[in-house]
Amino acid sequence: MKAVVCSSYGPPENLALEDIPNPKANENEAIVEVYSASLNFPDGLQIQGKYQFQPPMPFTPGSEVGGVIKSLGSGLKGFEIGDRVMAIPGLGGLAEEVAVKSEGLRKIPQSMDFKTAASFAMVYTTSYYALKQRANLKPGETLLVLGASGGVGLTAVELGKLMGARVIAAASSDEKLEFVRQLQPDEILNYSDGEVKEKVKELTKGQGADVIYDPIGGDLFDQCCRCINWNGRLLVIGFTSGQIPQYKANLALLKGSSMVGVFLGRFRNEEPEEYERNFKELLEMYDQGRLKPLVTESFQLKDYAAAFNVFSERRVMGKVILEIKTE
Repeated sequence: MKAVVCSSYGPPENLALEDIPNPKANENEAIVEVYSASLNFPDGLQIQGKYQFQPPMPFTPGSEVGGVIKSLGSGLKGFEIGDRVMAIPGLGGLAEEVAVKSEGLRKIPQSMDFKTAASFAMVYTTSYYALKQRANLKPGETLLVLGASGGVGLTAVELGKLMGARVIAAASSDEKLEFVRQLQPDEILNYSDGEVKEKVKELTKGQGADVIYDPIGGDLFDQCCRCINWNGRLLVIGFTSGQIPQYKANLALLKGSSMVGVFLGRFRNEEPEEYERNFKELLEMYDQGRLKPLVTESFQLKDYAAAFNVFSERRVMGKVILEIKTE
């Protein structure tokens, strides 16, 4: 089968499209024939050797896909050959087939296409966990979302609105903010000039944001610490800026605020029942038409380097998909 293979760390151009053996299902696994595979920011870090979890070489990147179950391991229950699924293999998704453990499989409704299936799980479960469990976001609170046009940022804006918050969507260009407007945030904020603190204070009449969703880190993080409201919660989602910031404890003291880590993988392992409850609620929201995932760029498998470069060039708006097979 065809697969994107990483044999040396570096830019997307170091990757290769190769013929490799088809995977075989272990006892508690299914082989999924991949129709669409999603790219996420950590995939780009992984091929550069910069992610916190690095698989042995060579490896095929790709952590979430949409497709059809082709074969089943002897111990897998609850699924059948031919089931349409969204799947989180964790690795190996940029290929024509991938092995997925039972806990990484979800059946999808007929109304959900494979592009949506491939782009749903990681971003929505991350943002819902962040806002629901970690921030305990309440109706009427002000939520500031940095990187609002990206995959997780969009879901934070969307879920924040559904949870009754006043949402300030922040991004680095007017083009990105115009894209985010379709989710109807209450306010927008352009931080291309590097300024966040004073703009947030102006939009909140000096109070600051109650919850700040930060997938960027870097220099903006310090400003977030300075424009957070009393009893505010600063959510650490990731560091797309490439810079892990330092937290000034005196600001937490003065603001009565908290820095709260959001690590979805650990949550899934430590609190599986809560994770499953979140996932069920998100799928119900989708079925009710309350969630509308935005897939904005699709590439053919052979164009994998161009797809990765959407991230490296910081052009991401919505979700980026590789189309492996046509429905």
